[in-house]
Amino acid sequence: MESDAAMRCSAGVPPVHRKGCPMPVLIALAVRCLLIGLFLPFSALDKALNFRLAIDQASQAVPNRPLAAALIACGFCVEVFMSLAILGGVADRLAALILAGYCLITALLWKQFWRQPDFRLKGKSSGREVFWDFLKNVSLAGGFLLLAFGSNAVGVEHFLRHPLASSNPYQLVPGEAK
Repeated sequence: MESDAAMRCSAGVPPVHRKGCPMPVLIALAVRCLLIGLFLPFSALDKALNFRLAIDQASQAVPNRPLAAALIACGFCVEVFMSLAILGGVADRLAALILAGYCLITALLWKQFWRQPDFRLKGKSSGREVFWDFLKNVSLAGGFLLLAFGSNAVGVEHFLRHPLASSNPYQLVPGEAK
């Protein structure tokens, strides 16, 4: 016998009104996992396991070693806490804006393809590899900005009026209390 939730999922009710159907919630969670997957667990774990190497890398852009260590520690916190906020839907729009800024800053500080002596778009070039990493960071920032502001001006206005509001990512019916 089909469960009550399964019957609602297959009853021809539009997806927005399927209160017992877990599929929309699982898709929303999966999309958010894909968006933050680079940071949590991978980049954050790499910073924790290889903290000294991360400081060495940061020291290339920031010559002051204690400042480089502080930046790595801050980066770790941003990656963990903002990712968790996006997954949990708690001030997730602000967290997405912070991660967008983080992606842009790291692209500018650590993906400086224009400084590579062999940067060119044709032929073998280590600078081109850095260029692609730069573009990936910028594109990821765009994804976070889409999460923060939505895809239209109304979303931007709502964010500006309520920057700490949640996007309620797992709510099935708009306006319904949880």
